[in-house]
Amino acid sequence: MRRYTVLFLLIVIAGTMLAALFVYPGFLGGKWRPWSLGLDLVGGSHLVYQVDLSQVSNEDRGSVLNGIRDVIERRVNLFGVSEPQVFLAESGGETLLVAELAGLRDVNEAIRLIGETPLLDFREVEQTGTSTARFLTTELTGRFVRGAQLTFDQTLGSPQVSISFNSEGAKLFEELTGRNVGKPLAIFLDNQRISAPVVQEKISGGSAVISGNFSRDEALTLIGRFNAGALPAPITLVNQQTVSATLGLNSLNRAIFAGAAGTFLIIVFMAFSYGVLGIFAALSLIIYIILTLAVFKLIPITMTLAGVAGFILTIGMAIDANILIFERTKEEIERGLSRPTAMEEGFRRAWPSIRDSNITTIITAIILYYFTSSFIRGFALTLFFGVLMSMFSAITATRLFLRMYMREQKSTHHVERHPA
Repeated sequence: MRRYTVLFLLIVIAGTMLAALFVYPGFLGGKWRPWSLGLDLVGGSHLVYQVDLSQVSNEDRGSVLNGIRDVIERRVNLFGVSEPQVFLAESGGETLLVAELAGLRDVNEAIRLIGETPLLDFREVEQTGTSTARFLTTELTGRFVRGAQLTFDQTLGSPQVSISFNSEGAKLFEELTGRNVGKPLAIFLDNQRISAPVVQEKISGGSAVISGNFSRDEALTLIGRFNAGALPAPITLVNQQTVSATLGLNSLNRAIFAGAAGTFLIIVFMAFSYGVLGIFAALSLIIYIILTLAVFKLIPITMTLAGVAGFILTIGMAIDANILIFERTKEEIERGLSRPTAMEEGFRRAWPSIRDSNITTIITAIILYYFTSSFIRGFALTLFFGVLMSMFSAITATRLFLRMYMREQKSTHHVERHPA
């Protein structure tokens, strides 16, 4: 058993050392998996648009908004913005689209791209070789489409996308399908092909169904894109803020200093209050910090000031679990148990309190993530992963250190009693 404890502890230490290299910004020149930093840390632009839904029916609003958000996010990604944050918000009865573009240099170009209405159009496919094709534009565009909705195949029950056209669009679609029977008909949104169904027959009546091996989520995504182009909701820039990189760097440095100072004071407190036990808790805390930062970078999580605050909060929570364990161990020793037995009993009896408090924090983090937006979501995300990792450091890492220590103490006492 002792051999396995030593082996596991060595694995944890080795993994922590590798994680420390990975976390270091200069690792491999900083070119492989760089840190993903938010707008408030590296600077950039914060753009707020008002969405005009006056021409959109109530039942279509959700689909149109999600489709527009998806299109805007794709446009910004194509523009080369790293980790853009695009989300919808409500303010004073108005619907707003917010784009946070970290590290963006050419703000005017971003405004131009975001401000354009999503363009949906249908194109004929002309084969020019064995594996190449040419797409020919047609008159049929999104302005002739009434909308798209989710339907299901009556035989197989698989998801389908149902599209309806207005009267003028119905005529254009009938002509287009009539001359492309047996051929694919490509559908583009913002000059990106989103679907290319094969026309089975000439379609009249102003409605059509796109079928295939869709999952429900894939079908809903396609519907959102159709509706974004078919029922365009104009967006108007109402607010623009530019955050300088210098200000962001200053905030980051202050946050790092605060976190380092807080961690140092925690280590001093633990060593003063619990002696050798506190030192082992401090080692576990360092392991926790390194491994958690590695998880943040690996996922990656876009770090904002709020996210850094959430992480610093979990440092205190990580050491709090050790305090519960050590205090419980003291009580067991006062009851007359030996130190090794009291330590194991302390872990066992403290676990329900640690588990319940962390579960409530995790639930809170999940609620914050799904029911808020922007920086609060960053706080919730780092809080969530930080709490999970803190449970590992408190229960696993600290326990491994203490088991090794107790066994060494036991071995030393045994030699003293029976000298050679």
